[in-house]
Amino acid sequence: MHDSKGIGRRRLFTTAAALGGTAAMGGVLARPAAAEDATTAGVRSFAPVKVTSADAQYGELVHGMNRRYVGNPEAVHIVDDVSQVAGVVQAAVTAGKRLTVRSGGHCLEDWVFNPQVQVVLDLSMLDKVYYDPGRCAFAVETGAQLLDVYALLYQVYGVTVPGGICHSVAAGGHVSGGGWGLLCRQLGLIIDYLHAVEVVVVGADGRVRTVVATNDPNDPHRELWWAHAGGGGGNFGVVTRYWFRTPGATGSDPRKLLPKPPREVYLVAQAWPWESMTEAKVSRLAQNYARWFTAHSAPGAPELALASFLVLTHKSAGQIAMVTQVDATVPDARRMLDDYRAAIGEGVDVPTEAVTRPFAEFGPMAAYAEPRRLPWLEATRYLALTNTNLTDPTFRQEYKSSYMRAAFPDRQLAALYKHLTRTDVTLPGASITLSSYGGEVNRPAPSATGYPHRESFFKMMWMSLWNDPAEDAAYVAWNRQCYAEVYADTGGVPVPNAVTDGCYVNYPDNDLNDPAYNTSSTPWYKLYYKDNYARLQQVKKKYDPTDFFRHAQSIRLP
Repeated sequence: MHDSKGIGRRRLFTTAAALGGTAAMGGVLARPAAAEDATTAGVRSFAPVKVTSADAQYGELVHGMNRRYVGNPEAVHIVDDVSQVAGVVQAAVTAGKRLTVRSGGHCLEDWVFNPQVQVVLDLSMLDKVYYDPGRCAFAVETGAQLLDVYALLYQVYGVTVPGGICHSVAAGGHVSGGGWGLLCRQLGLIIDYLHAVEVVVVGADGRVRTVVATNDPNDPHRELWWAHAGGGGGNFGVVTRYWFRTPGATGSDPRKLLPKPPREVYLVAQAWPWESMTEAKVSRLAQNYARWFTAHSAPGAPELALASFLVLTHKSAGQIAMVTQVDATVPDARRMLDDYRAAIGEGVDVPTEAVTRPFAEFGPMAAYAEPRRLPWLEATRYLALTNTNLTDPTFRQEYKSSYMRAAFPDRQLAALYKHLTRTDVTLPGASITLSSYGGEVNRPAPSATGYPHRESFFKMMWMSLWNDPAEDAAYVAWNRQCYAEVYADTGGVPVPNAVTDGCYVNYPDNDLNDPAYNTSSTPWYKLYYKDNYARLQQVKKKYDPTDFFRHAQSIRLP
């Protein structure tokens, strides 16, 4: 049976039998026994590898996806088994070395790669995904990439977790920051299925230990689980693996322990040519989107079967684009899709066309100008692999974010249009993406997990992508200026109120720390964590009392 096998990007594993006993103990985890056939079966296995600047591969290991940030650590340590992590961390603690952690390399700021970092712990080879009968849950190691997770869970068991779109994002930071994707309105966030987390932590005495924290109300480490359910990466320790199971699920049949995705979906991509758009039309388009999702995002609403993102590109990109996915198995799915598209275009009076140009992180999608009905995993794979941001290693990037609880005030619409149509710069890689949200995401209380944003209906991402370092200043300035003007009434940032609801920690933005850009009285940590921050600080105090794990926006000790 498949229950005893785990699949990684490059290998097969027979680990569940070895892990079942140790994983079931909870609390401090003993070192798991190695799989007996790890070498005889030709499975990849190696001791921790230390890479320095003397090694040819060093240059490929000291940067992530955002090429604006390149580190120069003394060494990068690559591990191949969860049992190896504690030793690397202990060595860094003992030597007094600054250590950061890379799982998938998708941290968008300099939290991992910056001049102060001396040791990088690379977890990208921790990529096993398997059913763990000891916990009756699915184990996902921190380096496992999302598309691999989806493929294993669905093709073998017919289930999924509602994670993100980008195929090469790894579980590590994605989960701990409250990862979301196109199924979030129907199923909630990936953290809403987090059953347990394994974390390597450093005590006040400098001793390293490995802790498993679960959502069991009686677990003495439950607060550590709570913090990793949306409290952000790099704050408390090194996550080595997660376990997922639907809350309240019982039994040992893995096919019944996580939600099932739609069997089929409709997928459509449409564009509005910028040459035909006026300020009134662009404002109407954005407002139509905002109003539709504020009106159709209550938990349990039938429209939760529909997810969509609208990409407001800079005018020099040529097209505004929208991608929509609908669960094709719900009643009247095609009518819902048609009604939605009509509602978004109401009053715009510009015929849509095929998406023939790149938009935000995606390439052209001309074949989807009319809705296509596809198996869910095929649609998921298509969107994941259409992402040019993940395939061009020269991209430089800048991001900002906001959560929206209401339709746009007129002043925000005017500011958006002003910056999208600026003629003093030509920035085809600049965009603002409006993404559908709410629904089942909003069912838990804001304090139920470390992730507090349970009251918004769509979210926004300022994304700039470019290749030439000479364009850094222009793109960064555009992001900053547009964002500041949109939220000018609240100090240049989306302060939680009746309209806005703060920022998304997985789109980190160091500008939020800077009083030159955040002139509000709301600090960065309240924008990310709202009223959960003080509780997160107590978890930090208990599990990282020396502040060993830190970055520009890590949880501060109380």
